[in-house]
Amino acid sequence: MWDRRVDVLAGAVVAALPEGAKVLDVGCGDGTISAEVLSRRPDVQVTGLDVLVRPDTKIPVTGYDGRRIPFEDDDFDVVVFVDVLHHTEDPVAVLREAARVAKSGLVVKDHLADGLFARPTLRVMDWVGNASFGVALPYNYLTRSQWNEAFAACDLTIATANEDLKLYARPLSWVFDRDLHVVWRLTPADHEHG
Repeated sequence: MWDRRVDVLAGAVVAALPEGAKVLDVGCGDGTISAEVLSRRPDVQVTGLDVLVRPDTKIPVTGYDGRRIPFEDDDFDVVVFVDVLHHTEDPVAVLREAARVAKSGLVVKDHLADGLFARPTLRVMDWVGNASFGVALPYNYLTRSQWNEAFAACDLTIATANEDLKLYARPLSWVFDRDLHVVWRLTPADHEHG
């Protein structure tokens, strides 16, 4: 199950990255997904950033306070978040910081908290996947309209959205995939889309 998730998520990130991109992976954990991205896209450079720097990482990881990204404006082409923003107390503030350091935009994989039993299902998934690592679990899941408001507040526009990830095989997909996951490629609102 873990290998399939890494494969699918790395593929979604790879598809959203421009050629030769300098990438910041915020909340990268041990860097497993970014390492897979690098194996498929040797043309990109990836730097990891996390509030919990693990002793063994697959990419270089810098620690940070979870608020201010310790890089200059436009230091990276793209900032990537994979299942990170729902772990923050203020996703808009974190998105705004990411937009500050990203020239071309952001790639965000997170959850949609719309629909019957979405929140309880996401809480179970979050706890199982993260509690043992000491990851903060505020269970801060947003609905589609809340995400749209957050992006607008950061002057970000949705360039693409992939809601058909197929992270899990059947029968798990019936419970854990059902419109709960999305990957957005976001660009600055004033940025021309290619």
